[in-house]
Amino acid sequence: MKRSSSKSKECTYNAEDGYVRMFLRGRPVTMHISDQQRASYSLDQKVALPNKKLKLQWVYGYRGRDCRSNLYLLPTGEIVYFNASVVVLYNTEEQQQRHYLGHNDDVKCLSVHPDMVTIATGQVAGNSKDGKLLAPHVRIWDSVSLNTLHVIGMGVFDRAVTCVSFSKSNGGSFLCAVDDANDHILSVWNWQKEKQLAEVKCSNDSVLGAVFHPMDTNLIVTCGKSHINFWTMEGNTLTKRQGLFEKHEKPKYVLCVAFAENGDAITGDSSGNIYIWAKGGSRISQVVSGAHEGGIFSVCVLKDGTMVSGGGKDRKVVLWDHNYRKKAEMEVGESLGPVRALAEGKPGELFVGTTKNAIIRAAFPDTLTPIVQGHTDELWGLDVHPSMEQFATCSQDKQVHLWDTITHQPLWSKTIEDPGRSAGFHPSGAVLAVGTMTGRWLVLDTDTRDLVSMHTDGNEIISNVKYSPDGNFLAVASHDNFVYIYAVSENGRKYSRIGKCAGHSSFVTHLDWSKDSQYLVTNSGDYEILFWEGSSGKHVTNMDTVRNLEWFTSTCTLSFSAFGIWPDGADGTDINAVCRSHEGSLLASADDFGKVHLFSFPCSQPRAPSQEYGGHSSHVTNVAFLHDDSHLISTGGKDTSILQWIVA
Repeated sequence: MKRSSSKSKECTYNAEDGYVRMFLRGRPVTMHISDQQRASYSLDQKVALPNKKLKLQWVYGYRGRDCRSNLYLLPTGEIVYFNASVVVLYNTEEQQQRHYLGHNDDVKCLSVHPDMVTIATGQVAGNSKDGKLLAPHVRIWDSVSLNTLHVIGMGVFDRAVTCVSFSKSNGGSFLCAVDDANDHILSVWNWQKEKQLAEVKCSNDSVLGAVFHPMDTNLIVTCGKSHINFWTMEGNTLTKRQGLFEKHEKPKYVLCVAFAENGDAITGDSSGNIYIWAKGGSRISQVVSGAHEGGIFSVCVLKDGTMVSGGGKDRKVVLWDHNYRKKAEMEVGESLGPVRALAEGKPGELFVGTTKNAIIRAAFPDTLTPIVQGHTDELWGLDVHPSMEQFATCSQDKQVHLWDTITHQPLWSKTIEDPGRSAGFHPSGAVLAVGTMTGRWLVLDTDTRDLVSMHTDGNEIISNVKYSPDGNFLAVASHDNFVYIYAVSENGRKYSRIGKCAGHSSFVTHLDWSKDSQYLVTNSGDYEILFWEGSSGKHVTNMDTVRNLEWFTSTCTLSFSAFGIWPDGADGTDINAVCRSHEGSLLASADDFGKVHLFSFPCSQPRAPSQEYGGHSSHVTNVAFLHDDSHLISTGGKDTSILQWIVA
């Protein structure tokens, strides 16, 4: 019997039985078409690009957990810092951000030129989607126009550029950089000519800081694991003098270095001591022992010549006078974390970056106002409020945040007992369900953040929690291959388990409810699409029952209306999430290569065209349109960042 089918690069359409079959890694994926579309469908139809574009509006969070000296105030009144592959210029007075988007993977270091306009940022080696390595490099750019001026070190750096610093005394014409390779190569560049002047093996151990001396163009100080080195550049050679600790305690790590007005070097170390190194020498001239309990992550000399230091373990910010006597101190709250970076703000004001990825505006004696907050561990859980300008996130850092998209601050945060993985609002907005990595899931009151209910299904990751559109059911999808169905009453306050969807032979990844709350569709790790009765969890095998259903959401990465998102040769794990806009003309996807894509919906032609947007690094884990489709929210996995895009 002859079957009418047209073929397009491994995609086949069977008109008689009404399905399209595509292949992912050699596995067939069969997707059924509604009767209405069958008559006119062809694999060769051209699809237009979406009629809207995305513009990055806001970056939530800051990379303080493992990067240092990465927070500065510019003359424009903006603070500059980075998160994921975006460098953020944030005007805290006007509550506005601008973004430098020249990098294609994680930014790891930052330096501001003495002209206070030019900025250098260094990035890690990344991966592009065709498996090519993206070379680590330094980009030098103008912070007013956001134009890239120079790119240096392509093909020279090995793993990541972790320290970068402009020279101070010769008008800033040199730049030094440290590569995170085994030998931690220190290199010096004439950045305007993009020419390397000198390089030297710096240390086998980790290097945490590298800075030019403010009065001597040819002197660079590096510090790190059990060392501080003073490098003199003559021609194209760098000669090292090791700092001598002599009778003083030699620390495990010299964590930071700054310079006093008179040219002395000041270091903070892992033992909590501050050492003063007399100008130009390699010997200690003064000691402030026990300045902090535990490590000192940052030392900042203020314009008036006094100094502030920031502690790790004790979370203290301490102000010292010209003679290194303590004048005042304040303590950062535990929820915001140890001090990572310090920057002088307007007179009397400081900015404090923390290792829990927050930035605080501070003033002695005790004013500490968080202005940037973020997650600190892998982030997957995201859902948008059904009727307000709010969204919720949960992460493996055990934090649940409810965010306001207008103020860009958390309305509340709650610490839960297990690492978070998924989140879903009840249609009333009154409660939020949160799935964890351990099989436990909980329900929080969105007003009071009180725990309303707690349950455990299996002991694996709860990848998805979704209420039915009428609010009467909750589907809980697990990595144990099952979906657990609960009846929901009292506006999301009462739960009783009424069914279990059993039939997947791999972990459940995504699910959607039908508009009438009667049916569920699920995807699994082995690229299976299965359908279920919502009220019982019974497996539906008759395709005529479900092929004409309208789906309330489109978050399944495998479906007839979304299969055009898959690029050529894709592995089924390359796309982590999709989301349809509420009005139904757009589809956003989150991929493993740091990109958010925007497609037209439905996206039912092979390899549909899309607009591509960078900003995250590596895995983008989730995307969601706000209730009114005015914005799109995207989350990064390892980069822990949340990006808010204007849809226009």
